[in-house]
Amino acid sequence: QVQLVESGGGLVQPGGSLRLSCAVSGSTSSTFVRNWYWYRQAPGKERELVAGISRAGVTSNYTDSIKGRFIISRDNAKKMQWLQMNSLKPEDTAVYYCNARGLVVSTGASFDYWGQGTQVTVSS
Repeated sequence: QVQLVESGGGLVQPGGSLRLSCAVSGSTSSTFVRNWYWYRQAPGKERELVAGISRAGVTSNYTDSIKGRFIISRDNAKKMQWLQMNSLKPEDTAVYYCNARGLVVSTGASFDYWGQGTQVTVSS
């Protein structure tokens, strides 16, 4: 069984940095990740797409507020992705979710896996 395992959240002061990690665990050899995404959901708000990166390394920032501050990266061989978050602001406070989409190698079926979420709190 395949899971996404997230880590790296926590409490940080405004202006600080955090690095979120997400790894495919379980039957990793059965997965071919095509695209990685980070979503976040703040209290009382809908989940929003923050950033994405393709297998080829093409990145997309979907939320204007994070441009110039967050950097998404991935390692295809390790089947991992990261979100480096700099100059954090209180409005970045949310639960951050990792998402991976791709194909099951043996069947060609598509998959859409989600991490359990990690809390990021930006507060003085």
